[in-house]
Amino acid sequence: MEKLQSSFKNMVLSLVIISVVAAGALAGVYILTLEAINAQKLAKQEAAKQAVLAGHEDGVAIETAVDGFGGQFRVMVGFDAEGNILGYEILEHQETPGLGSHMEHWFKNAEKPNQNIIGRKAGQLTVSKDGGDVDAITAATISSRAFLKAVNQAYAEHFGVEAHTGASQLHKEAKTEEVVIIEETEVSNE
Repeated sequence: MEKLQSSFKNMVLSLVIISVVAAGALAGVYILTLEAINAQKLAKQEAAKQAVLAGHEDGVAIETAVDGFGGQFRVMVGFDAEGNILGYEILEHQETPGLGSHMEHWFKNAEKPNQNIIGRKAGQLTVSKDGGDVDAITAATISSRAFLKAVNQAYAEHFGVEAHTGASQLHKEAKTEEVVIIEETEVSNE
């Protein structure tokens, strides 16, 4: 077998062949794993719905996608019929580990009432730095603002009111891109 000469044409041809083979392999792996990935997302969404509703039959679970400091994150929030927060679950995030990623538990801490939002009425939650009464995550104010904006936006979408974000013109990092009502159950008057 004759050895190929090291020319520009042969190098480009080799790179093209390697790129096509690699792209084909990646596409094949993507196709093979797509169904499993979607099933995992649905299972995580169902588990989050159960967690945020915590057995409340008159609750609603609402999923919201918002831009935070590290990119878009998705949160599911549970509300009772009066608009009080039953719970929340972070479905996806790209916030800074050790800082913004603390939102997964920060706003649920019952021992710290200034940061706990569970049981509060949503719609006007803002961080204390913006004149509100919710303590932001230390060194992660942008993530905290985005998180509260997501909760307020979920409330506004379901209850049909205008949400107060608390973010000033300088802090427009949190932008709602998607709101999905996951489950709503009606209370029987029997």
